Amino acid sequence: MMKRLEVQILRRAGHPQEEVATLTGVPERTIRRIEAETAVTSIDTEAERQKRGVGRPREMDTWRPFIERVLATEPSLMTLELLRRARVDGYAGGKSGFYDLVASLRPRSVSPLVRFEGLAGEFSQHDFGQVDVRFVDGTQRRVHFFASRLKFSRWVQVTLVPDQRVESVVRPLVEHFEAFGGMPLLAVFDRPKTIAIAWQKDGTVTEWNATFSDVIIQLGVGVELCWPYQARQKGSVENLVGWVKGSFFKPRRFLDEDDLARQLADWHAEVNCRTPSRATGVTPLARMAEERRRLRPLRVTPATLALRFPVQAGPTGVVLFDGNEYSMPPDAIGLAGTLFLHRDRVRIIAGRFESVHPRLFGSKQKSLLPEHRSAMVAQVSGKRGKRYLKRQHLLELGEAALAYLTEIVHRRPRSWYDDVDRMHDLLGQHGEASMKTAIAAALADQTFGWEYVATHLRGQVAPASVAQQGVLL
Repeated sequence: MMKRLEVQILRRAGHPQEEVATLTGVPERTIRRIEAETAVTSIDTEAERQKRGVGRPREMDTWRPFIERVLATEPSLMTLELLRRARVDGYAGGKSGFYDLVASLRPRSVSPLVRFEGLAGEFSQHDFGQVDVRFVDGTQRRVHFFASRLKFSRWVQVTLVPDQRVESVVRPLVEHFEAFGGMPLLAVFDRPKTIAIAWQKDGTVTEWNATFSDVIIQLGVGVELCWPYQARQKGSVENLVGWVKGSFFKPRRFLDEDDLARQLADWHAEVNCRTPSRATGVTPLARMAEERRRLRPLRVTPATLALRFPVQAGPTGVVLFDGNEYSMPPDAIGLAGTLFLHRDRVRIIAGRFESVHPRLFGSKQKSLLPEHRSAMVAQVSGKRGKRYLKRQHLLELGEAALAYLTEIVHRRPRSWYDDVDRMHDLLGQHGEASMKTAIAAALADQTFGWEYVATHLRGQVAPASVAQQGVLL
């Protein structure tokens, strides 16, 4: 059609047919036919071909009425079933062309994009993000962050997190609500896989993450989930994570992780207090007073937030959680209970028994309360069982204790249990930290026996808090 338009323009400009043929490469006979046609008003060549019926009719087109007739009565019929029916009626063509024709004829249900502005205190938006940050010295690190933003005022909070687990959702969530000055009516999340376990095809959640749902109930805030990468479901085409990356991470350079944290704090003041939002035309601070009047007070603060997990006291009197062990009284063995996970401590309740430990990070660590150690020994029947349990308590002090007791057992095969009894008593009096130091010193001196450990402990006083605190092994 562009060539036809070129021919018509040249002829209207007075160029002879011979010259137009030379300039365009179109034969004179075709030029004369184009002159007789109406003026070109569209350059859609394919549409013009179909309009004129140019070329041999495709076999597929003969099946167009059949497909239209079936889809009119069964619009959701699977294409595979349509193809089967067509083959029964004599269709002998290929599958790809048939599928393309069905796709072009099938009725479509398209929902228009609905944009809305959130009202004060109505919505907050939350999402995880990750970005590879290269520091000035050339090192690179993948940084995870959790971002929150109030819909009405556009006030934003971003927290660096170690991963994208549920704890990295709920703790920053409560911290951000506290920074906002309260909670909105609804919290909208972009990534349901982080906080939901199962959902239907339409997105309806059928099984929530138990820890997340428990915190949401404690807070008393409503939750809406959107499918990942479909921001229009929130009535907004804004990409929170992409905006944070483009506004903070990508245009800045960082000396190290500490510098990144400092710049993030400065960035919060910049985007919330000094930079007008493109959506509202004013700074988030200008709208924040009105927003806060509608926010609701927090029922749970970051300091009081405790995540709940079902646990059970094992046969050795410990609760295994996140790869670490926490001791319980021997009478709690076999009981199911609840572990309350705080930021810096762990509280376990099983039946009428309760214990509080400092929180362990990492894995394969053990927190054993002194009173639980004594109770365990008292519960074991028989001298032999008690001595082996005492020896196990000493072995749990670490590699130095293992090497030291190995030497004692081989040097005093008939009397090592006396050393174990005395050293276990010393452990109860002085605590794990002092015992570790004393055993390491005796091992370095190559002096083996409880009396040498006692010599190194002489003059030391067990801290007053040993009886109340667990010791990290």
